[in-house]
Amino acid sequence: MTLKPHVKATREQVTAFLERHKIGTRLLFAGNLTRQPYFRGRPHRVSGSLENTDFVMERTFWIGVYPGLSEVMLDFAADKVIEFLRKP
Repeated sequence: MTLKPHVKATREQVTAFLERHKIGTRLLFAGNLTRQPYFRGRPHRVSGSLENTDFVMERTFWIGVYPGLSEVMLDFAADKVIEFLRKP
């Protein structure tokens, strides 16, 4: 999932809310890999501003996708995402 720019909450706030409701989350390993410690001091080439990769790195995460999840479980997860996003 990627939080669109108009969503004021941070990824950390959303994932903490979901985890409190027993919905597993994981960070997406992608985005701007040039910001990883491995790249410090190593030669590499950057093409463009990488603003989209920064966006993905800061705003994207996974929720549980175990194939044994029932429709009820999936609906619960979707309802909790909607509940969070509708909070003032």
